[in-house]
Amino acid sequence: MKELLVILAPFAGAIAALAWPREGTRRRLLPVVGAAHAVLTGWLLVDPPAAVEGSWIGFDAVSRAVLPAVSLLFLVCSFYGLSYLRLRPERGNRIFVASLCGLLGLLSLSLQAQHLGLLWVSVEAATLSTVPLLHFNRTGRAVEAAWKYLLIGGTGIALSLLGSFCLGYASLVGTGGGDLTFAALGREGAALSRPWVLAAWVLLLVGYGTKMGLAPMHTWKPDAYGEAPGIVGALLAGGMTTAAFVAILRVRQVVDAAGEGLVANRTLLVLGLFSMVVAALFLLGTPDFKRMLAYSSVEHMGILSVGAALGVGGLVASLFHVWSNSITKGALFLSAGNMRRAAGSSRVPEATGMVWLTPVSARVFAVGVFAITACPPFGPFFSELQVVRAASAAGQTGAMFLFLGCLLLAFLGLTRLAFSVLDGRPRRSADASRDRFRETAGILVPPLVFLAASLWLGLATPEWLRGLWDEAARTLTYPG
Repeated sequence: MKELLVILAPFAGAIAALAWPREGTRRRLLPVVGAAHAVLTGWLLVDPPAAVEGSWIGFDAVSRAVLPAVSLLFLVCSFYGLSYLRLRPERGNRIFVASLCGLLGLLSLSLQAQHLGLLWVSVEAATLSTVPLLHFNRTGRAVEAAWKYLLIGGTGIALSLLGSFCLGYASLVGTGGGDLTFAALGREGAALSRPWVLAAWVLLLVGYGTKMGLAPMHTWKPDAYGEAPGIVGALLAGGMTTAAFVAILRVRQVVDAAGEGLVANRTLLVLGLFSMVVAALFLLGTPDFKRMLAYSSVEHMGILSVGAALGVGGLVASLFHVWSNSITKGALFLSAGNMRRAAGSSRVPEATGMVWLTPVSARVFAVGVFAITACPPFGPFFSELQVVRAASAAGQTGAMFLFLGCLLLAFLGLTRLAFSVLDGRPRRSADASRDRFRETAGILVPPLVFLAASLWLGLATPEWLRGLWDEAARTLTYPG
């Protein structure tokens, strides 16, 4: 089964990182693993494996629609990590490199998981693998953020496990089969016990919604994203959240097959809009540009949920937004990391005048802010426009106007803080740090590549990619 190679290759890289004796050269494993994973993913796209009945792992339509985005995200971030770790020689990188490679392998497993239990194991293992990455800086606030992430994530782990048990019991009560592959659960459909299906949906939505960072389960995000290195924030915002979102979509497909699709759509719509409202309000007041990116992520997780509640057209828009959000957030997190190191802080007024301290990173950050707030011609504009069109087509006029209002508030909040950081005069201590921080090609090219990719998604989205999104959306809609 060649789809196993995209899982095993990163795990091999993680083992190699743990065994690698030289601290100074271990970081080179990151782009090697990223390139190998990208090549293998491309091979699977060109020559997809045949589906195997009852298999727990499969490169199905949903995997084809999202795994390449995660692979691209990791590949570009791996080259940034090469330069980032060279700038941090005071920190041992054995666990950091191994955890990054292991995270890629676990994300690849979760996105291909065709079994409810395997999905839970892979998502939760991916969650645990990110904990060492969060406190890489080893400051008090970083350790606090890691513990908060672990405790709140542990609640999500427990709820999603309980929801998995409920869905399994719904199968036992309804048909007596107990087969937990998604294909089998979908075939059982209306025979599943509806009360247990609804209980499972609530628990799994809250559990995996915690991993996504949907409000009100988002409270770990500002601390984690604010204290984590930029490369880790990018992979959390574009990789971990994608895995959790796909988990929700796969469970929603079973709920739809059981005849409760309307309930699932309504809860997704309400939770998505609530997340957007909460994020927009916090964006209007936060004084920290890295925490700003965390609240922006909460907003965009809401956009994904709203799209998923609006039928096939909305699902296509959500899958499009998975790509556009992941790639654009990559540019923002990497450039924000550069600015944070140059200024010594990510809070106003400690971090001001960044156009003088980090002229290229500051400009990338400014363009990225406009891109993520749905300014044309970048990818998020077109993916969010598709969500609006899907809401209009579904007759959700009220939701559509609330959606647009939240986008406007988020735009005001993001641009307010961004220009406060970019404008003004640097502090004396930050200006002095300019001698210790230099913008090199290694830390500038990756965010520029992400911006170019976001522009490409907006202006020239290839038809084959649209075809993958459409096929996945139809697969996720009952009867599949």
